Amino acid sequence: MTPHSLLSALLVTACMMIPARAVELGIDVLQKNNFDLLRGKRVGLVTNQTGVNSAGEKTRLILKKHVNLVALYTPEHGLDGTEKAGVEIRSRRDPLTGLTAYSLYGDTRKPTPQMLAGIDVLVFDMQDIGCRSYTYISTMGKCLQACAEQGKEFVVLDRPNPLGGNRVEGMGIDPKWISFVGQFPVPYVHGLTMGELALMANTKGWMGPKANLQVVKMRGWVRSMTWPMTGLRWFATSPNIPLAMSPNYYVITGIVGGCAGGLDLGLFSPRAFQILGASWIKPQMTSYLRAKCQGIKVDPISTPSGPGVIFNANPDGGGDLCAAALYTLAESNRQSRGLIFSRASASMMNLFYKVYGSDSIRRDLATKRPEAIVASWQPFLNHFRSERQPFLLY
Repeated sequence: MTPHSLLSALLVTACMMIPARAVELGIDVLQKNNFDLLRGKRVGLVTNQTGVNSAGEKTRLILKKHVNLVALYTPEHGLDGTEKAGVEIRSRRDPLTGLTAYSLYGDTRKPTPQMLAGIDVLVFDMQDIGCRSYTYISTMGKCLQACAEQGKEFVVLDRPNPLGGNRVEGMGIDPKWISFVGQFPVPYVHGLTMGELALMANTKGWMGPKANLQVVKMRGWVRSMTWPMTGLRWFATSPNIPLAMSPNYYVITGIVGGCAGGLDLGLFSPRAFQILGASWIKPQMTSYLRAKCQGIKVDPISTPSGPGVIFNANPDGGGDLCAAALYTLAESNRQSRGLIFSRASASMMNLFYKVYGSDSIRRDLATKRPEAIVASWQPFLNHFRSERQPFLLY
């Protein structure tokens, strides 16, 4: 190797070692704009442990220092994101700011008039995972609704969709199954940022009358970016979404786990939702899913509950996560001989239908090939891609 080629190789290697420039989040842009939207106003902030700037500084501490922050509001899992799913949260004092952190996952899911009485503008800064059944977007919707009803400004500090902005997949939701578990009539994977979803919901009137909404856009994020491409640190959004790739696995196995007891999904570990184990799983599960889940690696694994599979999705995207979820559900139903449904309690099945978006799936699995169910989603997905176009900010 000549000295010139050696120098070139060293330069290339050095460049590869330099981390990608971090995306500027909505809170970063707000800071650079000297908090112009909040000057002279009494500010409330909906946030949790994921509300940080690109340097990892907490949004609530930044706003407490620079504007008149007077109240906090917290979603499911609480201000620190450590409470288990479904556990109601009490309003409490935040030791870092001294402010009351009103719970939006306790006696109410929507800010009450009393909660908003002392503010002029409600700011929303939390990291979502890009999936319809994750309740942070439902909290955003309820806040949008409350601000419209009570004449408060609503500001969303935008953040990346960790699954990327081009992935639009999965089933829609029947109107009768709209709930806090699935608040919006969007595909299971919608490919929108929180700000884009807020704009679409506000314009479409999904939460009622329009609010006075502003979105602080990110800088440097493009739709093809998944989280690992952003250069940003991942903060666990909840106890079972610990890693940047966890949202991918939540989509694949979360639906199955919603209806079946006795499944091992690796919860409360770094592999949460990445594995699926049960006593009835047979070796054919791996070969079947390998054939069906193109772009997603599937391998056999042993779990405390029995044989199983482990998924490895591509950090750069690829594969159809929702199709993988449907094939996993169908094969689990077949191999368990229907036990995933027959042994589920009424409350489990109710939650499953809310997550899936319909109560037709159990009948469909008995009468249709899984490929036909996946194909049946396409007209809705095509319509949604067109319908969302005016609301894309990036």
